Amino acid sequence: MTSAETATTAAPDARVERRAKRIAKHLSSFAAQHGGHADGVVEYVGRTATRIVVVGADGAWGDQVAPSYAIGRRAAELAGLTLHDDFEGELGLKVKTGPYEWKRMAGIQI
Repeated sequence: MTSAETATTAAPDARVERRAKRIAKHLSSFAAQHGGHADGVVEYVGRTATRIVVVGADGAWGDQVAPSYAIGRRAAELAGLTLHDDFEGELGLKVKTGPYEWKRMAGIQI
């Protein structure tokens, strides 16, 4: 294998790592602002996107979108999130919603 071939095969992994690190900074910042630790779920949104739902220790929640599942999963790992398979049960009970969320949900139903 030539050095050019090695660089070409390594490039996708390096690109995934760079993108994951950028997203992980946002996730880590969120966790720091909301109790120091966060839980998360990495979910497919479609063919070309993945959503990382993050729940802080204080119940605040947010999300980040990654361009692929591999990048989203790696970002969550780099940020130190405790990952869950789904958003049900214990993780769902941690989420605290406020007036904004209730107003938005009611508006969608009308």
